[in-house]
Amino acid sequence: MSGVRERLDRVRGRIAAAAARAGRDPATVTLIGVAKTVDAARVRAAVDAGLRDVGENWVQEALPKIAAVGPGPRWHFIGHLQRNKARAAVGAFDVIHSIDSLRIAQAVDRAAARSGRRVQVLIEVNVASEPTKFGVPPEAAVDLLTAMRGLTHLAPVGLMTMAPLAEDPEAVRWVFRALRRLLTEMMSAGAPPEFTQLSMGTSGDFEVAVEEGSTMVRIGRAIFGERQAATGEARPSREGGESGR
Repeated sequence: MSGVRERLDRVRGRIAAAAARAGRDPATVTLIGVAKTVDAARVRAAVDAGLRDVGENWVQEALPKIAAVGPGPRWHFIGHLQRNKARAAVGAFDVIHSIDSLRIAQAVDRAAARSGRRVQVLIEVNVASEPTKFGVPPEAAVDLLTAMRGLTHLAPVGLMTMAPLAEDPEAVRWVFRALRRLLTEMMSAGAPPEFTQLSMGTSGDFEVAVEEGSTMVRIGRAIFGERQAATGEARPSREGGESGR
């Protein structure tokens, strides 16, 4: 498992360099290791190497893995959440990054109320207006946050986006910049004090995302290597909305 440790160290170094270029403290960037299709042993190796945050795209795949990995990491749900999976997601994950409608927010709130929890959530924004991606349009994010104010078992902490695939990460810098500006506008317009997080940047573009203000990067391949073919849970038809690479 030494390869996981070495790749994790390289990613941390790249985050630190990107943060330095932007005049930021690298400690303000949370590294989330995206573990979809990655077996529990490799996840545990990454945790033993110091990874503190792990992301999963599919609830059904994640549940036995979370049990097998055991205590230590904070678990993030970063995929598209179906309403019938809300209860299981609330029971398993510490943070849900993919609130993209009031109906989903309400389902998570009800599940959290039954569990006696208050769950941290992020609003997913489809900045690039890609038809294959999930997320609300940027102009709808404020209204969704406002509608969520009555959901007392949710703690909205920020925004998430997935940039389009691009060979040159500079081609998607505008996506990250636009999300940062949206967050700033929402904070100025009365968002909760804890609404400060920007979940953006994956293996191919996370350095640009950090330069543009990302506080959470979702890294899969650069830590765990190429993925195995996915099995198990049925995937949403618009799977292009996956939230970590």
